[in-house]
Amino acid sequence: MPTTVEVRFKGTRKDFFLWPEEAEPLRLKDPVIVESDRGLDFGRISATGETAAAKCSSACSGCAVGETPAPKLRVIRLASQEDVQAANDRRRSEEPLRQEVIERIRAYKLEMKAADTEWQWDKKRLSIYFTAEKRVDFRDLVRDLAARFKTRIELRQIGVRDEAARLGGVGRCGKEYCCSTWLPELSPVSLGLAKDQHLSLNPAQISGGCGRLLCCLKYEHEFYVASRKRFPKEGKTLRTLRGMEKVVAVDIFRERVFLRHEADGPRILALLDLTQEMEAAAVLPVGEAPAARPVPTPRPERERRPAPGTRPPRPDRGAPRQAPAVPRVASPPVPRAEPKPSGEPPKPGKKRRRRRPPRRGDGGTPSGSEG
Repeated sequence: MPTTVEVRFKGTRKDFFLWPEEAEPLRLKDPVIVESDRGLDFGRISATGETAAAKCSSACSGCAVGETPAPKLRVIRLASQEDVQAANDRRRSEEPLRQEVIERIRAYKLEMKAADTEWQWDKKRLSIYFTAEKRVDFRDLVRDLAARFKTRIELRQIGVRDEAARLGGVGRCGKEYCCSTWLPELSPVSLGLAKDQHLSLNPAQISGGCGRLLCCLKYEHEFYVASRKRFPKEGKTLRTLRGMEKVVAVDIFRERVFLRHEADGPRILALLDLTQEMEAAAVLPVGEAPAARPVPTPRPERERRPAPGTRPPRPDRGAPRQAPAVPRVASPPVPRAEPKPSGEPPKPGKKRRRRRPPRRGDGGTPSGSEG
């Protein structure tokens, strides 16, 4: 029974072929010449045996129900060194062809963008991959290109992710695009992956060079989903030794849980400690409050030592000051003034005159003065 093999071509294009069982087994990355539509093509082996058969059954859509999927095309032979050299020469001539196709598209004023061109190994077909936002009538363009290159022209519309995989480039991580180097298939990426990882939903931060969501969002998604199963859900209310506390956030890398109590406020607790508290609180009867926490005793005040060069504090520094007791001494009697003789009149003393503010008249000037 022939063996199923998977052959990859330029870009992300691949197909499945049959290889005779009695022939020498094929190995990965072996260059081969395979059958194609109206000719021969050049590719390299990417999977063999059961792996290729499993991929073929999952990708096959034209087989009847209950029918074992089997490829219809076959591998002709292993490619020689001359075949590899001819394929490399065709690859080097594809970029100038793309520039000519771009010029013809501008001449016909078509709203499309030529992403890549690909020669078939025997040069009986030229495939042109393009992107467009809406439907384009390119019948005149196909006739013009067929007359110019003297071969069969096939135009295929692709998406922006397939365009990035064919053209290549450097991502924000500093490495080449995964889709153009090692990623075998472009699987769909949804916004829910970024939400599960608590990433910013800003499109400029989670989009790649193609303008779509980053393919690497899917690499660690299973780890985040498996790790969050060990933590309580955010917003859930738990019963701990403090009472009912609400889960504010979780830190899966440090294994911490952020809790908030209505009376005691927020706190951060390790996942293991939280599990133990929940188990201890579950033992208590329903309605019974947890044991009161001990009130911390105040620490004794430390005796302050005087700084060098200063006087030590007195022990009664904080007490109110009292006047010292002074013994009372009897004062000598004040002699009385002798009465003056009645014949002499008393000497008048000097009286101080009291100044009064000047009175204001009707004109705003003191009374008795002239304006």
